[in-house]
Amino acid sequence: MNVLWTPPADVLTASQVGRYLAWLRANRGLLLSGYDELWRWSVSDLEGFWGSLWEFFELRAHAPYEQVLSSREMPGARWFSGARLNYAEHALGSDEDSARTAVLAHSQSRAPIELSFGDLREQVARTRAGLERLGVGPGDRVVAYLPNIPETLIAFLATASLGAVWATCAPEFGPRSVIARFGIVEPKVLLTVAGYRYGERSIDRRPDVARIRAALPTLEHVVHVRYAGGGDDAIPDATEWDDLLAEPGPLTFAALTFDHPLFVLFSSGTTGLPKAIVHGHGGILIEHFKNHGLSWDLRPGDRLMWFSTTAWMMWNALISALLLRASIVMIDGNPLYPDISYQWRLAAQTRSTMMGVSPTFLMGCRKAGLRPAAELDLSSLRQLGAAGSPLPPEGFDWVYEQLGSDVLLNVGSGGTDVCTGMVQGGPLQPVYRGEISGPCLAVDVAAYDHDGRPVVGELGELVIRSPMPSMPIRFWDDPGDRRYHAAYFEHFPGVWRHGDWIIFAERGSCVITGRSDATLNRGGVRLGTGELYAVVEEVPEITDSLVVHLEDSAGGPGELILFVVLADGSELDAALRAKIKAALLDGLSPRHVPDAVEAVPAVPRTMTQKKLELPVKRILLGARPEDVASRDALAQPDALDAFVAYAAARRAPSLSSR
Repeated sequence: MNVLWTPPADVLTASQVGRYLAWLRANRGLLLSGYDELWRWSVSDLEGFWGSLWEFFELRAHAPYEQVLSSREMPGARWFSGARLNYAEHALGSDEDSARTAVLAHSQSRAPIELSFGDLREQVARTRAGLERLGVGPGDRVVAYLPNIPETLIAFLATASLGAVWATCAPEFGPRSVIARFGIVEPKVLLTVAGYRYGERSIDRRPDVARIRAALPTLEHVVHVRYAGGGDDAIPDATEWDDLLAEPGPLTFAALTFDHPLFVLFSSGTTGLPKAIVHGHGGILIEHFKNHGLSWDLRPGDRLMWFSTTAWMMWNALISALLLRASIVMIDGNPLYPDISYQWRLAAQTRSTMMGVSPTFLMGCRKAGLRPAAELDLSSLRQLGAAGSPLPPEGFDWVYEQLGSDVLLNVGSGGTDVCTGMVQGGPLQPVYRGEISGPCLAVDVAAYDHDGRPVVGELGELVIRSPMPSMPIRFWDDPGDRRYHAAYFEHFPGVWRHGDWIIFAERGSCVITGRSDATLNRGGVRLGTGELYAVVEEVPEITDSLVVHLEDSAGGPGELILFVVLADGSELDAALRAKIKAALLDGLSPRHVPDAVEAVPAVPRTMTQKKLELPVKRILLGARPEDVASRDALAQPDALDAFVAYAAARRAPSLSSR
């Protein structure tokens, strides 16, 4: 056991979760000695736990709830029946918060912007009035083809205040992917930019906007947010953002049921075409109070910086820092421009108290030899969050070598489906090298074997055995909830199957090894892809990799194919192939050694940097690429081309086996 961080001596008085434990003692008579006892209570007494959070975080309701949990059935659990509330009302605070900093926005398209809560409240009120003039009301859909900028936040909160439903696509998405997503929800209003800058490149989105609006028959209004700069910054027949905000209006909030739709999130497409996942006002509100307050330890005056486009659920999570009266640092553009140190410099400049990054970014910093804390003042950082993919043990080492023992490395995993974490760390939990600290509060998570039995110390399916308030209300346009049920509850009836492989240790910490629907199964032994990538990408000549396993219908070991992206100046010759195979044999096992190693120009990834293992596998098995992934929803749309060509060559009779 390699412990890299332990809770400080003053954690019970200095952290939000420590104060919550004291509150439980004083107000509930509960004497809980630490995180493990708190977690066990939170999953055994769901009504008691979630009801206590409502009081501890002082949720404001226009009508009180009658019962915390009136039905525990999954899917279909009913939370806080009778309550009437509004997410935006909690995010915007009150007049007492007006002077607090709410937003620090940094962009490659324009100068930085800073907004107080007072500024935010005024602009949301004006936007709300403008949307009402456009005929937007409860249940209408407002969609945004916008980057991570203050206008997007303002429009979202105004939409939520009205009880209308929000959905976004990042401007990096091409029109086909945007139409596929927005077409499902049938929007009344589209907000868009004409273009933006990405590093040194200017991106013109006007032709794409024209295609998108032409393909959405329910669209009644287009609102243009000036952002591209120059004479090309215009959208024909659109309402200008300034005109939308031209008239003042009262800042009021529709009193909505707990499960009234707040926003629609679209799954990233790592396992095929995206799902339209509907989240509710109340579920997101109370879950983010719990997650951001008790795990991320956010409090008034803190600053959260987490790079995200508007296509990822981390954008929605970033926004929810406002619930705790923390500031948010919004970043738009190329997060690696002008160099890989940019985000570290911005964290130092904004005095961020929590910085969120991807494991890919951390491993890239390690490979580049960065020394951020030695070169910058990062003394404000209390937590470094990491999510999106597994972080190898070497990544943990690098973080603590660079940032020291005062920073909590909070590695987590959750997803768009619940818009929060399922497993992660927090102020009361130690950090173990290469492991996630444990399950999140009130998330009854476990590993199941094939027969639905919980297992410890061995690989299993990540499941959730009890309902969570932020589980989806439904999928949009899913009659009878058939697709919703198939996505999560078909394999283990009444139990949520998430689609990840996970191993829990006896002490509760865990390791996620990859997607279970893209698993490697060699000789009856299930192998996680994350372990393989950690070894392969340590080879200096390799910058990225993707592996697929093609099963043998006759019951044999099948074929394991490893695709690698070469570093500049490297060549995939016999010596490098042998080096890769030797590294896997030495670091893992003979079962991890691929049957073939092939070079590709790029690994296909979603905008949130998730590798498309299952779509690639389906392409190799003969599926058409357009049936398994939307190219213009990829970080690099042409990244699939090499795999399509490889699949075609494999099917050619003249192909010789390697």
